[in-house]
Parts: sequence; C-alpha cells; structure tokens
Amino acid sequence: MVIHKLRKSSFRVQISDAIENEKVVSKSIKIYNVDRAVCGRIAGVVAKKYGDTGFAGQLNITFMGSAGQSFACFLTPGMNIRLVGEANDYVGKLFELNDFTQKCSVVQGMAGGELVITPVENTGFCPEDATILGNTCLYGATGGQVFARGKAGERFAVRNSLAEAVVEGTGDHCCEYMTGGCVVVLGKVGRNVAAGMTGGLAYILDEDDTLIPKIVDTLLILEDLCQVNKEIVKIQRVVAPVGQMQLKSLIEAHVEKTGSSKGSCILMEWDKYLPLFWQLVPPSEEDTPEACAEFEKTALGQVTLRSA
Repeated sequence: MVIHKLRKSSFRVQISDAIENEKVVSKSIKIYNVDRAVCGRIAGVVAKKYGDTGFAGQLNITFMGSAGQSFACFLTPGMNIRLVGEANDYVGKLFELNDFTQKCSVVQGMAGGELVITPVENTGFCPEDATILGNTCLYGATGGQVFARGKAGERFAVRNSLAEAVVEGTGDHCCEYMTGGCVVVLGKVGRNVAAGMTGGLAYILDEDDTLIPKIVDTLLILEDLCQVNKEIVKIQRVVAPVGQMQLKSLIEAHVEKTGSSKGSCILMEWDKYLPLFWQLVPPSEEDTPEACAEFEKTALGQVTLRSA
C-alpha cells in the first residue's frame, strides 16, 4: 500500500526534506485502489508549516495505477500531482465537520496545486469516451487546477468556489451549487447542470446541439428537455473576447499537460469549435469581462460598461 511505502521507504524521507527545506523534488510511485486519501498527509504538513501560499518548494509526484477514494485531497500550492491510470470518487477534497449532526461529511476541496489525470498509453479505447475519475470530484475546492483526459462522474465540481478544471465529459449535476472558479467540459454532460450555481463560469462543448434542445421551426427552447437548470444561470454563446481567451487558454493547458487529442482537435479548428461552446453564467458573473462583451478596461484600469 502507498501509506506503508510512505512510512517505510525513502520516498517519505525525500518528501519530508523537500517540505522542510523548500526544495524541488520529483518522485514516482505506484498506487492501488485500496490507497485512500493519498496526498492528504503531505498537504497537511505543508499547510501546517507554510499556510496556503507560503511554500516556496515544489513537490512533483507521479502516481501510476488505480487510485482509491479521495485521491489528491487537500492539495496546496506547490503540489503538482499526476496520476497515470484512473481515479475513484471524491478526487480533490476537503473534510468538514457538521456541528449540527456531529457527523463528518466529505466536502472534498483542493486549496491549490495542480492535478493531472491521464490514462495509460495504448489503452485500446478512445480516452475522451471513457470515464477516468469517479463521482463528487472537486467538491468544495477553493483553488488549484485539474486536468483530466477523460470523463468525470456525477456531481463534478459541486460547491467549487475557486478551482479551474477541464474534463472531457461529466455525469449528472455538474457544477451544482458552484460559487466560483471555472469549469470546461469538452464533451457531453448529464442532466441538471448548474443547479444552484451562484458564481463562477462553465463552458460546455455542445457538438450535436443536445444541451439545449430547440424546435428549429420556431426557435423556441423546450424548457422540460433542457439539461441545464436555468432558474439561476443564463446560457449564452462565448461572445466576450476575455471569455474566449479564458476558454482557449484552459484548453491549451489541458492539451499541454494531458496530451488530449480532443483538445488538440478543438485548438486546430478553433474557429469551427468556438461557436459550439455554451457559457453558463450566474447573475454574479453577468457583468464580468469574461461574460459580457460590452465590457472594456479604461486607461485608469477601471472596468466600465460601454453604452449602446
């Protein structure tokens, strides 16, 4: 087991030395599905000594195999975690105690750092068509970035408040109760997208026009068939230049870090794919440069709205 190795091998010694002396270290280790909450102890030591942003070193750790639940929980800035294989539920999480019930609930939130998940080479299947991480991932994240070459399960980025993520498809309830950050989905999503989403932005690729079914003759949206919960969020194309830049830069980072063929195809034919993205915008983001094409920055650095 990974925990056993952390205790008994030189791996733990080298990681501890890098944390204590703020060094840069790169290590690789195998992981199995019985290994749970891996990275949590490391992140705790970093946070205890340096807080959320004070660590000047860099921990580059690559895991190979099938990770158990709560992989890469509590990540902090300076932790760059890579998984070559697949992950279970609750990737990237925070632990919270409910004072009323006195029961522990997983509110799995990264505070920073970077997490990259890719399948092994020569898988024999198309990565963007397969699920690579489980349900309830990025739950309650307060920072960091996640790039996954494959699909996520249900309730991806629930309660996300600041993290940025790129995945290639999700299950139901994506971005539920999201309050900040940015999520890019390069594929299909399930139902009930953005339910209770009050902050942050989401970009969803809709190649076959199924995200918002329309009656072509009348151009009316069928409310009962729409996958997106529109009680709060507004659904629009990515028309703001700043939003287009945000979307493209995240896809570029995704391709660089995961080697995604889906992302590469989108970038090579950017003019074709950009009009196929929907941007999900809650009220708190409607007047931001990323969501509003009418915004411009003045010479004084203030943001103003151009009159019509």
